[in-house]
Amino acid sequence: MTVVTITIETENAGERIDKALSVINEEWSRSQIASWIADGIVKVNGEVPKAKYKVKEGDIVEIDVPEPEPLEVIPEDLDLEIVYEDADVIVVNKPKGMVVHPAPGHMTGTLVNGLMYHCKDLSGINGVLRPGIVHRIDKDTSGLLMVAKNDHAHHSLVEQLVNKTVTRKYTALVHGHIAHDKGTIDAPIGRDPKDRQKQAVVDNGKHAVTHFHVKERIGKYTLVECRLETGRTHQIRVHMNYIGFPLVGDPKYGPKKTIDFGGQVLHAGVLGFNHPTSNEYLEFEVPLPDDFRQLLEQLRTEEI
Repeated sequence: MTVVTITIETENAGERIDKALSVINEEWSRSQIASWIADGIVKVNGEVPKAKYKVKEGDIVEIDVPEPEPLEVIPEDLDLEIVYEDADVIVVNKPKGMVVHPAPGHMTGTLVNGLMYHCKDLSGINGVLRPGIVHRIDKDTSGLLMVAKNDHAHHSLVEQLVNKTVTRKYTALVHGHIAHDKGTIDAPIGRDPKDRQKQAVVDNGKHAVTHFHVKERIGKYTLVECRLETGRTHQIRVHMNYIGFPLVGDPKYGPKKTIDFGGQVLHAGVLGFNHPTSNEYLEFEVPLPDDFRQLLEQLRTEEI
């Protein structure tokens, strides 16, 4: 174990110990800290605190941080929908509900588990848990992802993302009636200061740009296509909520009362990039998944 000693400063005083420590070190989750407290490896001023203890300025917190357990990704036959594959890249249509890569506590059923079964040659730049992964989409977002099969391809695809030459178009259903046909949201995104589990538009955030145009207006909802110029975490969800049109099915960033869709109504339908070896521009498109189409048909019927 590694002993970490923290002195509580003014800005964290008065917070529950699990919340305070998760803010001080973002690599620790509140549930992880609560587990450590239950195990007796967290002490405040030499004593094991209660789970609801609120820290005070000047408190000395000592944590015997356990050594991380070695993690192994197990290949699984997950019947992936491979849209394109060659010696350098794979393009896969990820279903809604599938996590992209494993994480502690969630080591099976991910896209990476399926890819490890499908092929053994994935780039190793991102380590054992994220082989080949150059960009991600949220668990409850469906659609296209490009995956690198070797380090040369990985470097090329990441460079294209940095240079904003990758085409990424998403279809989203949002709350509200967007009166104008198109627009651009240019607003920096960073961690929400009020909730570390969320992102938000903040002054000191990272540059983020989303272009959108209206595809269809359906009563009190609007169907839009969003094109990402940058790729920040939860970018479309944060940006559309910021301008007053949050995604349907997304209580995390929108209204608590929304359509129960099992997640945000968002689909990464178009993906384009230059091939890492030939430099030929490739573009792929997949249709909306059945549940997305059925929801639109239901809403259109209700409008008649």
